[in-house]
This record gives sequence, C-alpha cells and structure tokens, in this order.
Amino acid sequence: MHSPTVDSPPHRPSADRSARAAVAFAVPSVVLLVLVALSWGPLMSLDEGIADTTHRWALDDPGTTHAFRILTDWVWDPVTMRLLAAAAAIWLVWRHAAWLLAAWLVVTCAVGTAVQQGLKAAVGRERPSWPDPVDSAHYAAFPSGHAMTATVVCGLLLWLLHVYGAGRTVMRAALAVSVVSVLGVGLTRIWLGVHWTSDVVGGWLLGMLTVALAVLAYERWNGPARIRPATERTSRGSERTSLGSERTSRGSERTSRGSQRTPRGSERTSRSPRSPGRTERAPARTERAPGRTERGPGRY
Repeated sequence: MHSPTVDSPPHRPSADRSARAAVAFAVPSVVLLVLVALSWGPLMSLDEGIADTTHRWALDDPGTTHAFRILTDWVWDPVTMRLLAAAAAIWLVWRHAAWLLAAWLVVTCAVGTAVQQGLKAAVGRERPSWPDPVDSAHYAAFPSGHAMTATVVCGLLLWLLHVYGAGRTVMRAALAVSVVSVLGVGLTRIWLGVHWTSDVVGGWLLGMLTVALAVLAYERWNGPARIRPATERTSRGSERTSLGSERTSRGSERTSRGSQRTPRGSERTSRSPRSPGRTERAPARTERAPGRTERGPGRY
C-alpha cells in the first residue's frame, strides 16, 4: 500500500489533547524546578552519585568521550538544531506558502531559548566541578540548553510532519531520529560532566512543555480547520484536474461524433458513381419512342 507523502492532506490535531499534554508536562517541570531551586538533599545526592560514576567512565574510555564531544558539539548542538528549524521554516514558506506556520515555528524556538536562559539566570545552579575535566561549558546548569533545544526542535518538527500527513515510514524514521537525538544529547552532557542528571531531565520536561503549549496556542488561535495549507492546494489541483478531464471527455465525444459522420459521408461518396448509370438509361427509353411512331401508320 502506498504511503502518503508530506504533501498529502493534513490531519486535524485535537486542542484537548494538546491541553492534556501541557498539563502532564507542566506538573513535573514545576516540581523539579522547585526541588532544584531549593537544593533538595536527596536530589542533590542522586545527582552527585551519578556524576561521579559517569566521570570515571569518561576518564577510563577516552574514545567514547571523544565521540560524545563530537556529537554534542556538532551534531546535537543548539546551533545545529536551530538551523534545522530555520530550514523547516523555509520549506513551509517555499513549498506551502505557510507564512504564519513558519513564523510560529521560529517564534517558538526563540521563546524556548529565552525561557532556558531566563531559568538559568534565575536558578543559578553551579555546574559539576572536576579536577580533571573532559569538557567545559558556560552559563548556569539548570536546565540543560542542549537537552531543551533538541526536545523543542524535534517535537515541533514531528508535529509538523503529523499535520502534513506524513506516511508511517516517514513518521517512524523521524520519531526514531528524534528519540535518539533527544536522549543522546542528554546522555552526552551527563557523560562529559558538564550537567547534573536533573539538569538534563529538566531540559527534556521543559522542552516538551514548550512544544505542548506552542501547539495548544496555535490551535486555539488559528483553529484546527485552518491548519490546512496543503489541503487547499490539493483541492484546487483536484478541481483543475477534474475540469481538465471533463474538457478531455467532451473533446473525445466530439471526436467520436466526427468519426461517425465521416463514414456516412464516405457512404454517400461511394453511392454517387451510380448516378451516371441512371443518366445512361434515359437515352435507351428515348430510343424506343421512334419505334412506336413507325408502327402507327400500319394501323391506319
């Protein structure tokens, strides 16, 4: 069975579903934020234990550490993710003329960046400190900017693919890449010793909350019925195609009628040579008339 492409008619997401998702992500995000801000003892102890273990692993396995540095600095870097979102916005404008949706995508990414930087400044949590670090980072620790940015960008792109009716193969591939990217960037930040585990978890939760709120805001403001830039073009193309097929069928009918008239004309043309035969018989009748005239005197 042929799977629809991303140009297929879009689905209509449910605003209630987005609202429930926003609530589901908001509660743990707020709880974790409060615990980190209050430096809750059990959470701090858990973070330190995980950080000590992963730091030993990073020192014992320099090959894996080097690979993780490449992934976190070049593949899953926030700049790379934002460039990916910008490319998606350009695709929306160029392919579907969806200016509003493209602006919504760019604004959501910008808001996510502003939120994470604001929380970093507000919470002011120190990063892990090592006598023999394997990597370094700037700004405060909570939440992880890498984890939050990857979650926001991947979540928005998955939602766009769903809206534009991507097939199962495309959606599964995109979901797999997104899960590996979001989880992978978080694990690399913990492995490299530049974030606590709760920083990464907070970045994931806040990123998903940002996506849920952005989708909810778009659906409330724009309405699910208007999320159809591809549908309008598809329907218009279908109408034009149907009109063209009607014209083609009418032309075929006219051609068939012309072909029916042509045999009749050929029949008349084939019958026309018989008329000289009729004109040849007329002289024969006129030749018999003198015979009757000659027989007349015999009677008298």
